[in-house]
Amino acid sequence: MRHLLSTDELSREKAIEILDSASQISRLNQDTTRKFPTLQGKTVVTLFFEDSTRTRISFELAAKRLSADVINFSSGGSAVSKGENLKDTAQTLEALGADALIVRHSASGASYNLAHNGWTSASIVNAGDGTNQHPTQALLDALSLRQGFEIKDGEGLDGKKILIVGDILHSRVARSNLSLLPTLGAEVDAVGPGSFSPGCKYANLDEALETKPDAVMMLRVQKERMNQPLIPSDKEYSRFWGLTEQRVKQVPNSLILHPGPMNRGLEISSYAAESENSLVLSQVKNGLAIRMAVLSMILGSKNEA
Repeated sequence: MRHLLSTDELSREKAIEILDSASQISRLNQDTTRKFPTLQGKTVVTLFFEDSTRTRISFELAAKRLSADVINFSSGGSAVSKGENLKDTAQTLEALGADALIVRHSASGASYNLAHNGWTSASIVNAGDGTNQHPTQALLDALSLRQGFEIKDGEGLDGKKILIVGDILHSRVARSNLSLLPTLGAEVDAVGPGSFSPGCKYANLDEALETKPDAVMMLRVQKERMNQPLIPSDKEYSRFWGLTEQRVKQVPNSLILHPGPMNRGLEISSYAAESENSLVLSQVKNGLAIRMAVLSMILGSKNEA
């Protein structure tokens, strides 16, 4: 595996291989904070054209834990702010010795162009491109679900019912999970108001929860990606589609996920985010293990990995 651009490219076998590797790494990380020599001598660049906290820090820490040299690049204050394009930036970084570029960009397909248009020979990991894909987020979600369901290594999510709720239209997390989770054997339904989820057969979240999902994944309302308001008001959205305390009690055995950052009081209540079935902090923790596993597979030899 040279690049990771989309969950569409992952077979069930490859996805489970990544999850198993991350599961082992997660157990090792519990026992030690030492570095592993897997990527010693490699240079990893986090190339972020959009703001990020969790993803960027997680990738940076993952690369450092694997003993790689890490360069953090942001568009603000760089040549990009002076008009340099993505191709020239990538080629400049490769000339400086970059072995892998971790790319977050507002344009869908940006990572694909870097990987396949001959702009660079560095490995590319898509850390989010527009409304298209965010593959490592879906992988960490799958790992969190597998742990929450107490499913052992080597297995997928066969037979589990996952409900993805909210701003499907603008969510690269939703698209990545709608590809990966069925590959792992899960039954997935994506629901939300008509402006966010065209064709949704439910009038509100209460109706959707009557299907008794094994897990509920709430999505952030991405107002920054909207050209015009698509919901009447925050209060109205929360009333019909927010995961409130009452709705959590409606499905007491369902696991709860959110990719973050959370709009508390809008798509998710504090009660839901902090309930005993919440996997929100597990998702953050598993982001490190998944990204270590991905970087190991892309840049490390089999023996080293």
